[in-house]
Amino acid sequence: MIRGCDTITRTPVHRDPKSVIKEIVASGCQEEPFYVGDLGEVVRRWQKWNHLMPRIKPYYAVKCNNDKMLLSTLAALGAGFDCASQQEIKMVRTLGVSSDRIIFAQPVKMVSHISYASAVNVERMTFDSEMELKKIKQHMPHAKLVIRIRSDALKADHPLGIKFGCDPITEAPKLLEIAAQMDLQVIGVSFHVGSGVQEFESYGRAMRRAAEVFHKADSLGHCCTLLDIGGGFPGTRDNSIEKIAYVVNKELEISFPDDIEVISEPGQYFAAAPFTLAVMVYSIKQVSCEFEHEKAKTSTMYFINDGVYGSFGDRIYDSKQYFPELLQPRPSTPEPCSIWGPTADALDLVVPATDLPRLRVGDWLLFRDMGAYSMVLARTFNGCPVPVVKMYYVEEELWCSDRNLMMMNSSAAAPILLEPNDKLMLIEGVNE
Repeated sequence: MIRGCDTITRTPVHRDPKSVIKEIVASGCQEEPFYVGDLGEVVRRWQKWNHLMPRIKPYYAVKCNNDKMLLSTLAALGAGFDCASQQEIKMVRTLGVSSDRIIFAQPVKMVSHISYASAVNVERMTFDSEMELKKIKQHMPHAKLVIRIRSDALKADHPLGIKFGCDPITEAPKLLEIAAQMDLQVIGVSFHVGSGVQEFESYGRAMRRAAEVFHKADSLGHCCTLLDIGGGFPGTRDNSIEKIAYVVNKELEISFPDDIEVISEPGQYFAAAPFTLAVMVYSIKQVSCEFEHEKAKTSTMYFINDGVYGSFGDRIYDSKQYFPELLQPRPSTPEPCSIWGPTADALDLVVPATDLPRLRVGDWLLFRDMGAYSMVLARTFNGCPVPVVKMYYVEEELWCSDRNLMMMNSSAAAPILLEPNDKLMLIEGVNE
């Protein structure tokens, strides 16, 4: 049974988020949308990453989801952190993470943020332009610099090269020369092939280009010892990183000797699957005509208490598809319908067209794989509440199998305990 208390609440329920959500809803007085967080999934993904790519240390991209319990779990496991701003660096350091486990992986930084990084000894940072070198020279000349090159995947949901990265052939050599003339230390090369990559060979291609930049840097007197392969790793439960791992490991053997440190910047891989969103149907509208709006040509409209200005922000940016599940089964035959958010904006359309059994007001739906770029993008437009994480849960056997999960490792500046509380539930049972 779930209770609000400061001690561990053990329960024999399965770790599936639907079971946890059912207990929360059954407790009553729940009308607002909420998340549940499966910290065990974070641990399993950490273990899988280390099994598939043992040479590559993950530096979690904080921008993807800055949930404190997620960050604390990753910190306890030994992850590094990719921070893009002064505030993100502060956030991670308050968890007891030492500065040497942080990379300031924002190629274009404000001067005040550079100065802050210098003050707290976050030495590694990326750059991709001469202007950035000038700012760093003035405000943090002892920085350990990582040049970010552009090497885009041929197919990705969100290509990043249009904004970040220098051309590895025409621009990188010039920037390396300028850095040498400024007596700035370049210690490595980074790239990001894009988010939602669908062309896995892009990692191998980018690594070969990075190897060429390594050689050029060495010829100019720099000593490159770090390769950052960026992000783009899938995070949903129905996707895997095996194919990417194969490409990356193969290229590491060819181009990068064992004395080169290799890191990455995964965000969605660790953040997406652990979080499941629960929403309630609060109104239903039947219409007799078809909509002239995208594909929402259905006769039943369901209104839920979260929308595109909340957890479903990706719907605005890239027309991402979401797949609802019923919390409680309905015996009726699925019928065409659309799902709408709670705001007064007609663009607040979450699911343009799907088939669901006939629902009632008060029914709950759940959406899986909702941890990436949802909480961080949500806002209170029209006064609608932003969903919070109602419960964290983890298999007790999995949690207790690694003592680091209960305390930061000794390299942390200020070790802290991850103690179960009213939002952390341990689940008894075998780790399946």
